[in-house]
Amino acid sequence: MNHSSNMATLRLFLGAVLSLLLILSAAAQDKPAAPAVYAITHAKLITLAGSPIDDGTVVIKEGKIAAIGAEVGVPAGAQVIDAKGLQVYPGLFDPITQMGLSEIGAVSATVDTSETGPINPDVVAATAVFPSSEHIPVTRASGITEVLAVPGSGGFDSFGGRGLLAGQASAIHMAGWTIDEMQIKRSVAMVINWPTINTQSFDFTTFSRKQKPFSEAKADYEKQVNQLTEVLESARHYAQAMGHGGPSDFERDVKLESLVPVVRGQLPVLVFADRARDIRNAVEYCDKHKLHMILAGGEEAYKVKDLLRSKDVPVILRPVLTDVGEDDTPYDRLMTQPAELVAAGVKIAFGSFDNSFARRLGQNAANAIAHGLSPEDGLKAVTLYPAQIFGLSDQLGTLQVGKTANIIVTNGDPLEITTDVKYLFIRGELTSLENRQHRLYEKYLNRPKSEACQCAVPEMPNKLKDGPKPSGLLSNTKPN
Repeated sequence: MNHSSNMATLRLFLGAVLSLLLILSAAAQDKPAAPAVYAITHAKLITLAGSPIDDGTVVIKEGKIAAIGAEVGVPAGAQVIDAKGLQVYPGLFDPITQMGLSEIGAVSATVDTSETGPINPDVVAATAVFPSSEHIPVTRASGITEVLAVPGSGGFDSFGGRGLLAGQASAIHMAGWTIDEMQIKRSVAMVINWPTINTQSFDFTTFSRKQKPFSEAKADYEKQVNQLTEVLESARHYAQAMGHGGPSDFERDVKLESLVPVVRGQLPVLVFADRARDIRNAVEYCDKHKLHMILAGGEEAYKVKDLLRSKDVPVILRPVLTDVGEDDTPYDRLMTQPAELVAAGVKIAFGSFDNSFARRLGQNAANAIAHGLSPEDGLKAVTLYPAQIFGLSDQLGTLQVGKTANIIVTNGDPLEITTDVKYLFIRGELTSLENRQHRLYEKYLNRPKSEACQCAVPEMPNKLKDGPKPSGLLSNTKPN
């Protein structure tokens, strides 16, 4: 009897010990691992905050740049990347994309770039961003570490109406499992698609162009401007009501509530306009209504450069590799415009305005450099300047202590098409450069050869052949 009792007691004791060990093990697994510390050594550092450092070290800790310079020591336990012969830059910043909002342009179910109706200021891009989009790893492999997801911005990857007030653009990192991990700032600008006096329309029933009388086109334009004015005035009254009395004193309106930061001057408006007349009208309107304006598009911004400078309106330029709009416009007009605007004192940045060609962001800057823009301004127009324009330069745009460690390590100028990105950090994490295009290349490069086709396999481009593979150090990073 005593033996059986002792065995039962022993089993209970061993069971309790095992349960305790399992609980402690689970707790240890749930505890997040300490972020890795990295040291990039013997690299040429292009900080964009001072002169280049020929043989320097960057220390990355807890997602930020902890130290940078020529005499910086390597912390104990840091993962060291010997970057001798390589260069370190801030990650590139694409300020206008539909990243995470559009996957396959021809499949409407995968496109969430706009909402029904012309007035949607309460729409926030971050709520619709798809973190597992295949566009994200393809784009970041070109050195782009952060973007703005912009609703109602048109572009190659977008379908449907754009809306007069299209919603709020969100700044996001180009890596993360969830939008909470990716998000830099939920709302950085309110999108306005400035109306234009358009005397032509396209009839999809007959697939032909239709002419509209100028008076009718102007009336449509004025109707949209009046609609915008009415909603802004309503937002001003709403803001006054919010500042006096309690919530029960007025009926909540989420559309007007989302416009309160705009009418108070706390949130800029990102105004899409291309023709000189539309740009002039938009600038004068925003000045009259005390709106902080950022111009997007600006194909004819050079025609009103003095106005833009006098009103301190920065410009996010469309890709310079785009066809010019008018038949009598010089073919290189979009390439020479950036230098002309900078010379006039207008701050510029380059945007891709879509997803499919976001990887060409650096090439657009390079082409502008080839047509008169200084190399320094060209590089800053895809790094520091967009961060400054959208109020994010305290976190991004340069290599400085305390800033977010969005960093690229390359074997040359990141604006050159022949340059390869060797390592890429987002929020201080070494992030894989693997992507769908690389996987497809490898798949078809190694396909079995049939007797019917003994074709020669082309040499792999350097960008794919020499780039880091998802193994070793990179295999320990968190996938997108």
